Amino acid sequence: MPGDRPHARGGDAPTVASTAARIACIDACDVKRFSHDPTETDLSMTPPSSTGPANPARTEKQKMLAGDLYDAGDDELQADLAATREWLVRYNAALGMGSADRRVLLAERLGAVGDGATVRPPFHCDYGFNVELGAGVFMNFGCVILDVVKVTIGDKTQIGPNVQILTADHPRSAAEREAGLEFGRPIRIGRNVWIGGGAILLPGITVGDDAVIGAGSVVTRDVPAGATVVGNPARVRG
Repeated sequence: MPGDRPHARGGDAPTVASTAARIACIDACDVKRFSHDPTETDLSMTPPSSTGPANPARTEKQKMLAGDLYDAGDDELQADLAATREWLVRYNAALGMGSADRRVLLAERLGAVGDGATVRPPFHCDYGFNVELGAGVFMNFGCVILDVVKVTIGDKTQIGPNVQILTADHPRSAAEREAGLEFGRPIRIGRNVWIGGGAILLPGITVGDDAVIGAGSVVTRDVPAGATVVGNPARVRG
């Protein structure tokens, strides 16, 4: 497909799984998630279908923001991606600035930036306007947010270096993938969460307040409030 198709590319806390296993897990289909029920009910979600009532009045961007299948090669989305790339060049050149000055730059592109929020360059995202940071959020060097839909990070949450927060997903149908269709699932991270360096959060995850995610963990299920999870796939540490 022409243009920049972002998703064909896809501390600190306790231990880490191997990089190869971690990458393999990213592409696993219909992964399970942590439920608040200790029986760990399967909460896997079915990808949106391209069949069903069509609404030709909706733009591809509107479909994307709604979490429906959309064409990432759409001209409007390509223009948004280009604008974000230009902003990222400026932001990632601002490492020598003070935190307050960098927050002014963050507010140019992100959906919300709370008082005292800090994002240490380099930082990478798709669109930026789907990212909301609470007050006092700290994100260390090298974090990646694929924000085709909303990513919300609560107050006082601390995120280690090289953490990946990935809302972007792909159809399980080979025909739909070949047609260039994609979709996203929002990620919600509560307040006062600690995410260790190198952790990966997969699409649709919710992390409860005061939780801890071990360094290098691959989070495939919701994390209950106050829980500590580690490993690949991440599991609650007893």
